[in-house]
Amino acid sequence: MPSKRKLSLAGGLAVAVVAAPFAAAAGEGGPLDGGVRNPSANQTQAYTSETEIIANSTTYGTRQSNKSGNGGGAIYGCRSGAGGTAANNEPCIRSNNLAAGRAFEFATKGAEGGRIDVGGGQNVRPFTTNANGVATGLNADRVDGLEGAQLRARVAQVGADGRAATTRGVVANGVTRQGVGDYNVVFEGDLTSCGITSAVIGTEGGQVSVVPAAAADRKTTVVDVRTFSATGTAADRGFHLAASC
Repeated sequence: MPSKRKLSLAGGLAVAVVAAPFAAAAGEGGPLDGGVRNPSANQTQAYTSETEIIANSTTYGTRQSNKSGNGGGAIYGCRSGAGGTAANNEPCIRSNNLAAGRAFEFATKGAEGGRIDVGGGQNVRPFTTNANGVATGLNADRVDGLEGAQLRARVAQVGADGRAATTRGVVANGVTRQGVGDYNVVFEGDLTSCGITSAVIGTEGGQVSVVPAAAADRKTTVVDVRTFSATGTAADRGFHLAASC
């Protein structure tokens, strides 16, 4: 009859043999298999610690690519909470350059560089940054096709003789007198959807009317200004125009 000690050793070996395959299936310490789910086809199993790939290469540490005409190179998913690294909630992707170079570059031959989709409606922020410098190439200075300077009210203050005293947003030599009480003021851009206010200036009473007309290329707008005496007769009067867009 075998001794109790021998039975105990045999039982321990049997447990080790049975347990080993299950330990290997968990993933840690095992190889990666291409074309299948790692560490296992069993979706209840997952790696429980970081899988690190450390390289010392003059190009890239790893490279992922896809030769298919409609497949992507890589996809990363996570279930991290709000707040990011500052809140101890790691983002799905973090690129951290430990030196002073760039942390990322995006390059494409397409007409669109990329897209950021954010849940929560139109008032959520697409991203935040602690950098206050100018982002070269981004048209953050443009709203509805207008430059930041154009968003300020464009003005023209013109004397009765047709000479411009003060202008902003008026093309060079853009103020002319066509005849008695008849003036043209040429502004930059399309002002046909803007609010144009006008007023007669000077010590003589009078009236003023304005009609804007954008050029065919929409790069300029001619404002036809007519001034009148207090009784409604065409008369030269100084005037002020302001276009707010």
